[in-house]
Amino acid sequence: MPQSRPSESTPKATRQPITTPIVKGTRRIAREKVMQLLSAQEISEVPWRENFPYIFPYEYRIDEAETPNRLLTEQEVESLESDFIIDWDDETKQFALALLDRTEHYAEYSLELIEKFSQNWELGRLAHIDRVVLKIAIAELMSFEEIPAKVTINEAIEIVKKYSTDKSSMFVNGVLDSALAELTTLGRVTKTGRGLLDINLGKQRGEG
Repeated sequence: MPQSRPSESTPKATRQPITTPIVKGTRRIAREKVMQLLSAQEISEVPWRENFPYIFPYEYRIDEAETPNRLLTEQEVESLESDFIIDWDDETKQFALALLDRTEHYAEYSLELIEKFSQNWELGRLAHIDRVVLKIAIAELMSFEEIPAKVTINEAIEIVKKYSTDKSSMFVNGVLDSALAELTTLGRVTKTGRGLLDINLGKQRGEG
């Protein structure tokens, strides 16, 4: 029996428009991207500064696909962000850049604190993500006067809950609580404005 041919009226396949959700970049997402950039740097030895423009594009606009000066095309951004496209504002990008810079600046000192308060854990045995997140959080505690300490610690806990092991949140919480106590005693944590609000770690934590 001869094969039936498709009807001439059958519509041709058309290219589906990109439907990846667009979300506004927040400090929570920025911290996650900072963690990913620093993790990639440690593993691949590619400096985070080389990858930063691809994660935090300065000229990306979803509605300007034909603009010659765009850093990435819409499709390129989608391939980098398989779950969603992030629309970053300048303030959040500057926060991420400053956090990366401060984490790098305090890296050696942060590792000393992590080793001191990790009790029986050797640095080499710590989950890679936990170590990176702890370095970021310690730098944030010392460098961002306007961010309450409880917010910094809560954000670190939420990130390791998402990306690391089942026990990571308790471990990271314990190390950061101890590190904060020592840094406060040494006068290396200074908070002003909103950063002074509710620094009691036992109270409900929130994002900032």
